[in-house]
Amino acid sequence: MKLKAKIVLLAIVPFLAAIATIETGVRREATALAERQHTITQAAYMASKELELKHYVELATTAIAPLYDAGSDNARDDALLRTRALDVLEKMDFGKDGYFFVYDMHGRTLMHPREPDLVGRDLWSLRDSQGTPTIQQLLAAAARGGGYVRYLWHRPSTGKVASKLGYVVPLERWGWMIGTGIYLDDVDAALAHIDAEAAANIDRTMQWIDAIAVAGLAVIALCALVLNVSEYRSADAKLKRLARQVVESQEHERARLSRELHDGISQMMVSVKLLLESALARLERSDAREPAAEAALSTGLARLGDTLREVRRISHALRPSMLDDLGVAAALEQLTRELGDESGITIGFTQISHTHAATLPDAVNTVLFRIAQEALTNIVRHAHASSASLALEISHDAVTLTISDNGRGFDVTDAFVGRRSGVGLRNMRERLEALGGSLSLSSQTGHTAVSARVPLHTTGTPLPSLQEVRS
Repeated sequence: MKLKAKIVLLAIVPFLAAIATIETGVRREATALAERQHTITQAAYMASKELELKHYVELATTAIAPLYDAGSDNARDDALLRTRALDVLEKMDFGKDGYFFVYDMHGRTLMHPREPDLVGRDLWSLRDSQGTPTIQQLLAAAARGGGYVRYLWHRPSTGKVASKLGYVVPLERWGWMIGTGIYLDDVDAALAHIDAEAAANIDRTMQWIDAIAVAGLAVIALCALVLNVSEYRSADAKLKRLARQVVESQEHERARLSRELHDGISQMMVSVKLLLESALARLERSDAREPAAEAALSTGLARLGDTLREVRRISHALRPSMLDDLGVAAALEQLTRELGDESGITIGFTQISHTHAATLPDAVNTVLFRIAQEALTNIVRHAHASSASLALEISHDAVTLTISDNGRGFDVTDAFVGRRSGVGLRNMRERLEALGGSLSLSSQTGHTAVSARVPLHTTGTPLPSLQEVRS
Protein backbone atom coordinates (compact mmCIF):
# COMPACT_ATOMS: atom_id res chain seq x y z
CA MET A 1 0.00 0.00 0.00
CA LYS A 2 1.30 3.43 -0.95
CA LEU A 3 2.24 5.96 1.70
CA LYS A 4 -0.48 8.39 0.59
CA ALA A 5 -3.13 5.69 0.92
CA LYS A 6 -1.87 4.84 4.41
CA ILE A 7 -2.02 8.51 5.43
CA VAL A 8 -5.59 8.83 4.13
CA LEU A 9 -6.61 5.65 5.94
CA LEU A 10 -5.00 6.88 9.16
CA ALA A 11 -7.12 10.01 8.83
CA ILE A 12 -10.39 8.33 7.82
CA VAL A 13 -10.49 5.24 10.07
CA PRO A 14 -10.11 7.07 13.45
CA PHE A 15 -12.53 9.74 12.25
CA LEU A 16 -15.18 7.15 11.33
CA ALA A 17 -14.57 5.28 14.60
CA ALA A 18 -15.02 8.50 16.58
CA ILE A 19 -18.19 9.38 14.67
CA ALA A 20 -19.60 5.87 15.22
CA THR A 21 -18.80 6.04 18.95
CA ILE A 22 -20.38 9.48 19.25
CA GLU A 23 -23.47 8.36 17.34
CA THR A 24 -23.86 5.24 19.50
CA GLY A 25 -23.44 7.21 22.73
CA VAL A 26 -25.80 9.99 21.64
CA ARG A 27 -28.45 7.48 20.54
CA ARG A 28 -28.19 5.58 23.82
CA GLU A 29 -28.41 8.71 25.94
CA ALA A 30 -31.22 10.17 23.84
CA THR A 31 -33.20 6.92 24.06
CA ALA A 32 -32.74 6.78 27.83
CA LEU A 33 -33.81 10.43 28.11
CA ALA A 34 -36.89 9.74 25.98
CA GLU A 35 -37.81 6.78 28.19
CA ARG A 36 -37.43 8.89 31.34
CA GLN A 37 -39.51 11.61 29.75
CA HIS A 38 -42.18 9.03 28.88
CA THR A 39 -42.21 7.70 32.44
CA ILE A 40 -42.36 11.16 34.02
CA THR A 41 -45.06 12.36 31.65
CA GLN A 42 -47.11 9.23 32.17
CA ALA A 43 -46.84 9.57 35.94
CA ALA A 44 -47.86 13.24 35.72
CA TYR A 45 -50.81 12.43 33.48
CA MET A 46 -51.96 9.60 35.73
CA ALA A 47 -51.58 11.72 38.86
CA SER A 48 -53.69 14.48 37.33
CA LYS A 49 -56.31 11.96 36.18
CA GLU A 50 -56.45 10.32 39.60
CA LEU A 51 -56.89 13.69 41.27
CA GLU A 52 -59.58 14.58 38.74
CA LEU A 53 -61.46 11.32 39.37
CA LYS A 54 -61.27 11.79 43.11
CA HIS A 55 -62.77 15.28 42.76
CA TYR A 56 -65.58 13.92 40.58
CA VAL A 57 -66.47 11.21 43.12
CA GLU A 58 -66.33 13.75 45.93
CA LEU A 59 -68.77 15.93 43.99
CA ALA A 60 -71.07 12.96 43.50
CA THR A 61 -71.00 11.94 47.15
CA THR A 62 -71.49 15.55 48.15
CA ALA A 63 -74.51 15.79 45.87
CA ILE A 64 -76.27 12.81 47.48
CA ALA A 65 -74.96 13.44 50.98
CA PRO A 66 -78.24 15.06 52.16
CA LEU A 67 -80.17 12.01 51.03
CA TYR A 68 -77.64 9.61 52.50
CA ASP A 69 -77.51 11.46 55.79
CA ALA A 70 -81.34 11.60 55.96
CA GLY A 71 -81.57 7.86 56.07
CA SER A 72 -84.59 6.42 57.93
CA ASP A 73 -85.24 3.21 59.71
CA ASN A 74 -88.38 2.97 57.64
CA ALA A 75 -87.54 0.67 54.76
CA ARG A 76 -90.00 2.39 52.47
CA ASP A 77 -88.61 5.81 53.11
CA ASP A 78 -85.06 4.56 52.87
CA ALA A 79 -85.80 2.93 49.51
CA LEU A 80 -87.29 6.21 48.30
CA LEU A 81 -84.11 8.08 49.35
CA ARG A 82 -81.96 5.55 47.51
CA THR A 83 -84.07 5.93 44.39
CA ARG A 84 -83.77 9.69 44.53
CA ALA A 85 -80.00 9.35 45.05
CA LEU A 86 -79.72 7.12 41.96
CA ASP A 87 -81.71 9.67 39.95
CA VAL A 88 -79.35 12.43 41.03
CA LEU A 89 -76.26 10.39 40.12
CA GLU A 90 -77.71 9.34 36.78
CA LYS A 91 -78.14 12.96 35.77
CA MET A 92 -74.59 13.88 36.68
CA ASP A 93 -71.97 13.49 33.92
CA PHE A 94 -68.82 15.18 32.64
CA GLY A 95 -68.18 15.03 28.99
CA LYS A 96 -69.23 12.54 26.37
CA ASP A 97 -67.83 9.50 28.16
CA GLY A 98 -67.86 10.74 31.77
CA TYR A 99 -70.55 9.23 34.01
CA PHE A 100 -71.10 7.66 37.44
CA PHE A 101 -72.01 4.04 38.13
CA VAL A 102 -73.41 2.33 41.20
CA TYR A 103 -73.18 -1.35 42.22
CA ASP A 104 -74.16 -3.15 45.36
CA MET A 105 -71.45 -5.00 47.19
CA HIS A 106 -72.50 -8.27 45.57
CA GLY A 107 -71.86 -7.06 42.02
CA ARG A 108 -75.37 -6.21 40.93
CA THR A 109 -75.74 -3.09 38.80
CA LEU A 110 -77.93 -0.43 40.39
CA MET A 111 -77.34 2.45 37.98
CA HIS A 112 -75.47 2.81 34.68
CA PRO A 113 -76.53 5.84 32.57
CA ARG A 114 -74.61 4.87 29.40
CA GLU A 115 -75.59 1.18 29.42
CA PRO A 116 -79.08 0.95 30.98
CA ASP A 117 -79.48 -2.66 29.87
CA LEU A 118 -76.94 -3.61 32.56
CA VAL A 119 -79.15 -2.30 35.40
CA GLY A 120 -80.31 -5.12 37.64
CA ARG A 121 -77.81 -7.64 36.25
CA ASP A 122 -75.37 -9.52 38.44
CA LEU A 123 -71.88 -8.83 37.03
CA TRP A 124 -69.86 -10.41 39.81
CA SER A 125 -68.31 -12.98 37.45
CA LEU A 126 -67.76 -10.52 34.57
CA ARG A 127 -64.26 -10.78 33.13
CA ASP A 128 -62.58 -8.68 30.44
CA SER A 129 -60.76 -9.97 27.36
CA GLN A 130 -57.65 -10.63 29.44
CA GLY A 131 -59.55 -12.71 32.00
CA THR A 132 -59.48 -10.10 34.78
CA PRO A 133 -62.60 -10.00 37.06
CA THR A 134 -63.49 -6.33 36.54
CA ILE A 135 -66.33 -5.88 39.03
CA GLN A 136 -64.59 -7.90 41.72
CA GLN A 137 -61.54 -5.59 41.47
CA LEU A 138 -63.75 -2.52 41.82
CA LEU A 139 -65.58 -4.00 44.82
CA ALA A 140 -62.29 -4.97 46.45
CA ALA A 141 -61.01 -1.37 46.11
CA ALA A 142 -64.29 -0.05 47.60
CA ALA A 143 -64.09 -2.54 50.46
CA ARG A 144 -60.67 -1.07 51.32
CA GLY A 145 -62.30 2.32 51.78
CA GLY A 146 -61.87 3.50 48.18
CA GLY A 147 -59.19 3.33 45.53
CA TYR A 148 -58.15 3.33 41.90
CA VAL A 149 -58.49 0.44 39.46
CA ARG A 150 -57.35 0.11 35.84
CA TYR A 151 -59.51 -2.14 33.72
CA LEU A 152 -60.96 -2.60 30.25
CA TRP A 153 -64.46 -1.39 29.40
CA HIS A 154 -66.55 -0.47 26.40
CA ARG A 155 -66.23 3.18 25.50
CA PRO A 156 -69.77 4.50 24.77
CA SER A 157 -68.69 7.04 22.14
CA THR A 158 -66.77 4.52 20.02
CA GLY A 159 -68.25 1.17 21.06
CA LYS A 160 -64.75 -0.27 21.36
CA VAL A 161 -63.03 -1.74 24.37
CA ALA A 162 -60.56 0.74 25.85
CA SER A 163 -58.36 1.06 28.88
CA LYS A 164 -60.06 2.90 31.74
CA LEU A 165 -59.01 4.25 35.13
CA GLY A 166 -61.76 4.06 37.72
CA TYR A 167 -62.11 5.42 41.23
CA VAL A 168 -64.65 3.93 43.65
CA VAL A 169 -65.76 4.58 47.23
CA PRO A 170 -68.21 2.61 49.40
CA LEU A 171 -71.51 3.82 50.85
CA GLU A 172 -71.50 1.32 53.68
CA ARG A 173 -74.93 1.97 55.15
CA TRP A 174 -76.63 1.44 51.83
CA GLY A 175 -74.18 -1.31 50.81
CA TRP A 176 -73.27 0.54 47.63
CA MET A 177 -70.13 1.09 45.57
CA ILE A 178 -70.20 4.41 43.76
CA GLY A 179 -67.55 5.40 41.28
CA THR A 180 -66.57 6.87 37.96
CA GLY A 181 -63.77 6.52 35.47
CA ILE A 182 -61.80 8.15 32.70
CA TYR A 183 -60.81 6.40 29.49
CA LEU A 184 -57.06 6.47 28.90
CA ASP A 185 -57.06 6.56 25.08
CA ASP A 186 -56.22 10.24 25.12
CA VAL A 187 -53.39 9.66 27.58
CA ASP A 188 -52.00 6.84 25.44
CA ALA A 189 -52.30 9.01 22.31
CA ALA A 190 -50.50 11.90 24.04
CA LEU A 191 -47.72 9.59 25.22
CA ALA A 192 -47.45 8.06 21.75
CA HIS A 193 -47.15 11.56 20.29
CA ILE A 194 -44.41 12.43 22.79
CA ASP A 195 -42.59 9.19 21.96
CA ALA A 196 -42.88 9.91 18.23
CA GLU A 197 -41.46 13.41 18.70
CA ALA A 198 -38.61 12.03 20.80
CA ALA A 199 -37.86 9.42 18.11
CA ALA A 200 -37.98 12.11 15.43
CA ASN A 201 -35.57 14.27 17.47
CA ILE A 202 -33.21 11.32 17.84
CA ASP A 203 -33.37 10.66 14.09
CA ARG A 204 -32.68 14.32 13.33
CA THR A 205 -29.71 14.28 15.70
CA MET A 206 -28.38 11.16 13.98
CA GLN A 207 -28.86 12.83 10.61
CA TRP A 208 -26.87 15.86 11.79
CA ILE A 209 -24.10 13.58 13.02
CA ASP A 210 -24.15 11.72 9.69
CA ALA A 211 -24.05 15.04 7.84
CA ILE A 212 -21.06 16.12 9.93
CA ALA A 213 -19.40 12.78 9.19
CA VAL A 214 -20.03 13.18 5.46
CA ALA A 215 -18.71 16.75 5.58
CA GLY A 216 -15.64 15.56 7.45
CA LEU A 217 -15.04 12.80 4.91
CA ALA A 218 -15.50 15.33 2.13
CA VAL A 219 -12.89 17.61 3.74
CA ILE A 220 -10.49 14.68 4.12
CA ALA A 221 -11.11 13.62 0.53
CA LEU A 222 -10.62 17.20 -0.66
CA CYS A 223 -7.36 17.48 1.28
CA ALA A 224 -6.22 14.15 -0.16
CA LEU A 225 -7.17 15.35 -3.65
CA VAL A 226 -5.32 18.63 -3.16
CA LEU A 227 -2.30 16.71 -1.85
CA ASN A 228 -2.48 14.33 -4.78
CA VAL A 229 -2.84 17.13 -7.33
CA SER A 230 -0.02 19.05 -5.67
CA GLU A 231 2.24 16.02 -5.74
CA TYR A 232 1.20 15.30 -9.31
CA ARG A 233 2.03 18.84 -10.38
CA SER A 234 5.32 18.70 -8.51
CA ALA A 235 6.17 15.35 -10.11
CA ASP A 236 5.09 16.66 -13.52
CA ALA A 237 7.28 19.76 -13.08
CA LYS A 238 10.21 17.60 -12.00
CA LEU A 239 9.66 15.29 -14.98
CA LYS A 240 9.55 18.22 -17.39
CA ARG A 241 12.66 19.69 -15.80
CA LEU A 242 14.39 16.31 -16.10
CA ALA A 243 13.30 15.98 -19.71
CA ARG A 244 14.62 19.50 -20.40
CA GLN A 245 17.90 18.60 -18.75
CA VAL A 246 18.12 15.41 -20.81
CA VAL A 247 17.51 17.37 -24.02
CA GLU A 248 20.07 19.97 -23.05
CA SER A 249 22.55 17.27 -22.15
CA GLN A 250 21.95 15.64 -25.52
CA GLU A 251 22.59 18.95 -27.26
CA HIS A 252 25.78 19.43 -25.30
CA GLU A 253 26.89 15.91 -26.12
CA ARG A 254 26.02 16.39 -29.79
CA ALA A 255 27.98 19.64 -29.86
CA ARG A 256 30.96 17.95 -28.21
CA LEU A 257 30.86 15.01 -30.63
CA SER A 258 30.45 17.38 -33.55
CA ARG A 259 33.52 19.33 -32.46
CA GLU A 260 35.49 16.14 -31.88
CA LEU A 261 34.60 14.88 -35.34
CA HIS A 262 35.31 18.23 -37.01
CA ASP A 263 38.39 19.26 -35.11
CA GLY A 264 39.86 15.84 -34.37
CA ILE A 265 39.01 12.93 -36.65
CA SER A 266 38.21 15.12 -39.64
CA GLN A 267 41.51 16.99 -39.39
CA MET A 268 43.47 13.77 -39.01
CA MET A 269 41.72 12.30 -42.04
CA VAL A 270 42.51 15.44 -44.05
CA SER A 271 46.15 15.08 -43.01
CA VAL A 272 46.15 11.42 -44.05
CA LYS A 273 44.53 12.32 -47.35
CA LEU A 274 47.18 14.98 -48.04
CA LEU A 275 49.96 12.49 -47.29
CA LEU A 276 48.40 9.90 -49.58
CA GLU A 277 47.92 12.44 -52.36
CA SER A 278 51.57 13.46 -51.97
CA ALA A 279 52.64 9.82 -52.15
CA LEU A 280 50.52 9.27 -55.25
CA ALA A 281 52.05 12.33 -56.92
CA ARG A 282 55.59 11.08 -56.20
CA LEU A 283 54.70 7.64 -57.46
CA GLU A 284 53.34 9.10 -60.69
CA ARG A 285 56.52 11.21 -61.21
CA SER A 286 58.92 8.38 -60.58
CA ASP A 287 60.53 6.46 -63.41
CA ALA A 288 59.56 3.07 -62.03
CA ARG A 289 55.81 3.38 -62.11
CA GLU A 290 53.54 0.67 -60.73
CA PRO A 291 50.05 0.93 -62.30
CA ALA A 292 48.53 -1.49 -59.80
CA ALA A 293 49.88 0.47 -56.84
CA GLU A 294 48.72 3.73 -58.38
CA ALA A 295 45.23 2.31 -58.93
CA ALA A 296 45.02 0.97 -55.36
CA LEU A 297 46.26 4.25 -53.95
CA SER A 298 43.72 6.20 -56.04
CA THR A 299 40.92 3.93 -54.86
CA GLY A 300 42.01 4.40 -51.25
CA LEU A 301 42.06 8.18 -51.71
CA ALA A 302 38.56 8.12 -53.20
CA ARG A 303 37.22 6.07 -50.32
CA LEU A 304 39.00 8.27 -47.82
CA GLY A 305 37.36 11.30 -49.44
CA ASP A 306 33.97 9.62 -49.15
CA THR A 307 34.66 8.80 -45.50
CA LEU A 308 35.75 12.38 -44.85
CA ARG A 309 32.55 13.72 -46.38
CA GLU A 310 30.49 11.26 -44.31
CA VAL A 311 32.25 12.33 -41.13
CA ARG A 312 31.60 15.96 -41.99
CA ARG A 313 27.95 15.12 -42.72
CA ILE A 314 27.58 13.36 -39.37
CA SER A 315 29.31 16.25 -37.61
CA HIS A 316 26.99 18.70 -39.30
CA ALA A 317 23.89 16.63 -38.43
CA LEU A 318 24.94 16.40 -34.80
CA ARG A 319 25.40 20.16 -34.39
CA PRO A 320 25.96 22.43 -37.37
CA SER A 321 28.65 24.96 -36.59
CA MET A 322 26.69 27.52 -38.56
CA LEU A 323 23.95 27.41 -35.88
CA ASP A 324 26.40 28.65 -33.26
CA ASP A 325 28.32 30.99 -35.58
CA LEU A 326 25.62 32.64 -37.75
CA GLY A 327 22.33 31.79 -36.02
CA VAL A 328 19.26 29.73 -36.73
CA ALA A 329 18.32 31.45 -40.00
CA ALA A 330 21.59 30.54 -41.72
CA ALA A 331 21.46 27.01 -40.26
CA LEU A 332 17.88 26.53 -41.54
CA GLU A 333 18.81 27.80 -45.00
CA GLN A 334 21.73 25.36 -45.16
CA LEU A 335 19.48 22.53 -43.87
CA THR A 336 16.86 23.13 -46.56
CA ARG A 337 19.51 23.28 -49.28
CA GLU A 338 21.21 20.05 -48.21
CA LEU A 339 17.94 18.07 -47.75
CA GLY A 340 16.63 19.40 -51.05
CA ASP A 341 19.74 18.22 -52.85
CA GLU A 342 19.63 14.79 -51.18
CA SER A 343 15.88 14.10 -51.58
CA GLY A 344 15.07 15.92 -54.80
CA ILE A 345 12.24 17.83 -53.06
CA THR A 346 12.02 21.54 -53.71
CA ILE A 347 12.40 23.15 -50.29
CA GLY A 348 12.21 26.91 -49.91
CA PHE A 349 13.21 29.07 -46.99
CA THR A 350 11.84 32.51 -46.08
CA GLN A 351 12.88 34.76 -43.21
CA ILE A 352 10.66 37.63 -42.03
CA SER A 353 12.20 40.05 -39.55
CA HIS A 354 10.02 42.83 -38.18
CA THR A 355 11.21 46.18 -36.93
CA HIS A 356 12.96 45.92 -33.57
CA ALA A 357 13.15 42.14 -33.98
CA ALA A 358 14.61 40.45 -30.92
CA THR A 359 17.86 38.52 -30.84
CA LEU A 360 17.13 34.85 -30.39
CA PRO A 361 18.72 33.08 -27.39
CA ASP A 362 20.78 29.95 -27.94
CA ALA A 363 18.06 27.75 -26.40
CA VAL A 364 15.46 29.05 -28.88
CA ASN A 365 17.87 28.65 -31.83
CA THR A 366 18.49 25.03 -30.87
CA VAL A 367 14.81 24.16 -30.38
CA LEU A 368 13.73 25.76 -33.68
CA PHE A 369 16.52 24.02 -35.59
CA ARG A 370 15.64 20.60 -34.10
CA ILE A 371 11.95 21.10 -34.86
CA ALA A 372 12.76 22.04 -38.47
CA GLN A 373 15.14 19.08 -38.75
CA GLU A 374 12.51 16.66 -37.41
CA ALA A 375 9.70 18.07 -39.56
CA LEU A 376 11.75 18.07 -42.80
CA THR A 377 12.94 14.53 -42.09
CA ASN A 378 9.31 13.40 -41.70
CA ILE A 379 8.41 15.14 -44.98
CA VAL A 380 11.22 13.38 -46.81
CA ARG A 381 10.37 9.97 -45.32
CA HIS A 382 6.57 9.91 -45.11
CA ALA A 383 4.83 12.84 -46.83
CA HIS A 384 5.44 11.87 -50.49
CA ALA A 385 5.62 15.60 -51.19
CA SER A 386 7.13 17.33 -54.19
CA SER A 387 7.73 20.65 -52.47
CA ALA A 388 8.02 22.09 -48.98
CA SER A 389 8.76 25.45 -47.39
CA LEU A 390 10.09 26.93 -44.17
CA ALA A 391 9.12 30.37 -42.91
CA LEU A 392 10.88 31.99 -39.94
CA GLU A 393 9.17 35.12 -38.58
CA ILE A 394 10.84 37.11 -35.82
CA SER A 395 9.18 40.01 -33.99
CA HIS A 396 10.04 41.88 -30.83
CA ASP A 397 8.04 39.50 -28.59
CA ALA A 398 7.86 36.13 -30.39
CA VAL A 399 9.37 33.93 -33.04
CA THR A 400 7.32 31.62 -35.26
CA LEU A 401 8.59 28.79 -37.43
CA THR A 402 6.18 27.29 -39.98
CA ILE A 403 6.97 24.16 -42.01
CA SER A 404 4.51 23.23 -44.77
CA ASP A 405 4.39 20.68 -47.61
CA ASN A 406 2.05 19.46 -50.36
CA GLY A 407 2.16 15.81 -49.31
CA ARG A 408 -0.58 13.31 -48.52
CA GLY A 409 -1.21 14.63 -44.99
CA PHE A 410 -2.13 12.73 -41.80
CA ASP A 411 -4.79 12.52 -39.09
CA VAL A 412 -4.06 15.32 -36.61
CA THR A 413 -6.33 13.79 -33.92
CA ASP A 414 -4.08 10.70 -33.76
CA ALA A 415 -0.84 12.64 -33.94
CA PHE A 416 -0.13 12.55 -30.19
CA VAL A 417 -2.32 9.82 -28.67
CA GLY A 418 -3.40 7.61 -31.56
CA ARG A 419 -2.15 4.20 -32.56
CA ARG A 420 0.06 5.69 -35.24
CA SER A 421 1.50 8.45 -33.10
CA GLY A 422 5.27 8.80 -32.93
CA VAL A 423 7.85 10.41 -30.72
CA GLY A 424 8.78 13.15 -33.17
CA LEU A 425 5.77 15.39 -32.63
CA ARG A 426 5.81 14.71 -28.89
CA ASN A 427 9.47 15.75 -28.76
CA MET A 428 8.62 18.95 -30.63
CA ARG A 429 5.86 19.80 -28.20
CA GLU A 430 7.96 18.99 -25.12
CA ARG A 431 10.84 21.12 -26.40
CA LEU A 432 8.48 24.06 -26.96
CA GLU A 433 6.73 23.64 -23.61
CA ALA A 434 10.10 23.89 -21.88
CA LEU A 435 10.40 27.39 -23.38
CA GLY A 436 6.77 28.32 -22.81
CA GLY A 437 5.98 27.89 -26.49
CA SER A 438 3.23 26.08 -28.37
CA LEU A 439 2.88 23.72 -31.31
CA SER A 440 -0.05 23.78 -33.75
CA LEU A 441 -0.84 21.30 -36.54
CA SER A 442 -3.13 21.34 -39.54
CA SER A 443 -3.19 18.67 -42.19
CA GLN A 444 -5.19 17.59 -45.20
CA THR A 445 -4.38 16.00 -48.48
CA GLY A 446 -2.20 18.41 -50.42
CA HIS A 447 -1.32 20.71 -47.54
CA THR A 448 0.19 20.11 -44.11
CA ALA A 449 1.50 22.83 -41.83
CA VAL A 450 3.41 22.59 -38.55
CA SER A 451 3.75 25.87 -36.67
CA ALA A 452 5.99 26.41 -33.64
CA ARG A 453 5.71 29.67 -31.70
CA VAL A 454 8.02 30.74 -28.86
CA PRO A 455 7.41 33.93 -26.85
CA LEU A 456 10.48 36.08 -26.36
CA HIS A 457 10.86 37.58 -22.87
CA THR A 458 12.37 40.90 -23.73
CA THR A 459 11.47 42.11 -20.23
CA GLY A 460 11.04 40.24 -16.99
CA THR A 461 12.36 36.72 -16.55
CA PRO A 462 14.64 35.62 -19.41
CA LEU A 463 14.49 32.26 -21.13
CA PRO A 464 16.59 29.58 -19.42
CA SER A 465 20.07 29.11 -20.73
CA LEU A 466 21.76 25.78 -20.97
CA GLN A 467 23.85 26.39 -17.87
CA GLU A 468 20.77 27.47 -15.88
CA VAL A 469 18.83 24.40 -16.96
CA ARG A 470 21.65 22.06 -16.00
CA SER A 471 22.14 23.70 -12.59
